[in-house]
Amino acid sequence: MKVVHEAEVDRDPAQVTRLWAASESFVLAPTRAGSGRSWLTHAIALVPESHGQRHFGLLTSGSAGDPKLVIGSRARAEALAEVIHERQDNDPARQTICLLPLSYSYAFVNQWVWSHRFGRRFVTTAGFSDPAGTRAALEAARDAMVCMVGAQVPLLLQLFPTATFPGVVRLHFAGARFPQERLEDLARAFPNAKVFNNYGCAEAMPRLTIRGAWEAPAAQDVGKALPGISVRARDDVLQFRSVYSATLVVENGVAHAIPGEEWIPTGDLGQVAADGTVLLTGRASEVYKRFGEKISLPQVQTAVQGVWKGHAALYRTTDEMGEGAHVLVLAPAPDDKELKGILALLRASFARPHWPLRIESVGTLPLLPNGKPDLRRLADTARRSTVHWAQRY
Repeated sequence: MKVVHEAEVDRDPAQVTRLWAASESFVLAPTRAGSGRSWLTHAIALVPESHGQRHFGLLTSGSAGDPKLVIGSRARAEALAEVIHERQDNDPARQTICLLPLSYSYAFVNQWVWSHRFGRRFVTTAGFSDPAGTRAALEAARDAMVCMVGAQVPLLLQLFPTATFPGVVRLHFAGARFPQERLEDLARAFPNAKVFNNYGCAEAMPRLTIRGAWEAPAAQDVGKALPGISVRARDDVLQFRSVYSATLVVENGVAHAIPGEEWIPTGDLGQVAADGTVLLTGRASEVYKRFGEKISLPQVQTAVQGVWKGHAALYRTTDEMGEGAHVLVLAPAPDDKELKGILALLRASFARPHWPLRIESVGTLPLLPNGKPDLRRLADTARRSTVHWAQRY
């Protein structure tokens, strides 16, 4: 199984097309893979010969942050791209602008595989690490589709506060919390774009549900399962079966093949309504009990983002009594009026156990390569952050 690193693809974007056309399976590895090359070498050694042809692999991390190699079928990925194309009404899009690392499964399937399958132009960028280049690509867009994660929205609005990008006609979000409270801001920045909420996981390769932003008022409503996919909840744990799913996962030194009849955990908690609508509570690591009450960090963050327009993230910790707790981190620092608005929102919307243990700020929110907040770095740098408010007992 051939390994190609993202940096190589950056130098020669056509390399992915050649890899896809060749029979030999390949792994697209992130440039900054935290697992390291030795881990990947050992993981590939566990992949059986049956996956040595016409497959591809992507690296992600499990719920505990440990590395995971996910192997998928190219034929399944192209079939899923066709379903995505229809559900997202993507036919008007003539090109796609990639603002995320290509090794991120959402970008690879939703954008590269889609562009390959439908003969659309694929435009690479360095994302928000190169604001000038990204702005130029968005301004030059003509009938373009863009994929983002919700955590990128405050950065986009901060970097381009008055810019509009009328050439973007489709705007798709995935990767945790959908920015429902920012739809007006997004409509101003992308006046001609339809916005869609995508939900899934790497093992789904990576899509389970898609809904139009206008179809539901709450970010937690992620829509109904796509054709060929079933989703259920068992003890609040969401599971799925999919004809497009990964065929093999390597983690913790074990290769696990995924048979078609197997129910696969998504790593998320939630419920499935009687009409099939999936209602997302959050990652299992983002839901916990404090003083006997169930706390959902995504629900707290959604409420906060309704009154705070900057970056926000929540990380888990414990209080002085050893009880589970969480900390709200803002970037940039809030002024007195903004802080009072957040506190008023918390008091009006949540019982005390749901409030953060502290409200802190950092100059810039650390992000992972896929655009999501780096919660481990936030927790590690907590002593160097500014504390604006803390609960007293």
